[in-house]
Amino acid sequence: MKNYTLDQSEDLLIGKKGTQEREEYEFELKLELIGDMIKTARKKRNLTQEQLGELVGVKKSQISRLENSTGNVTFETVMRIFNALGAKLSLNLQM
Repeated sequence: MKNYTLDQSEDLLIGKKGTQEREEYEFELKLELIGDMIKTARKKRNLTQEQLGELVGVKKSQISRLENSTGNVTFETVMRIFNALGAKLSLNLQM
């Protein structure tokens, strides 16, 4: 039985870095992490999805879809949500 490192396993199961499959996987993972961060911050502030939606100007269903990573969302909406939660967002752009 051969042992694999985490990087080797990811390359085999998801695709090598730079491939479309890997890029799509990493994008989906980042969306899921953003949803988790929003849900955690909302709960820390004792807000319901409906209350957060009212603060941001969107429906409860959009907050739910974002938290569960099951829908399209604009960057502007994400920024408005973090702003309404009083959370700071740090971006790291690499080219």
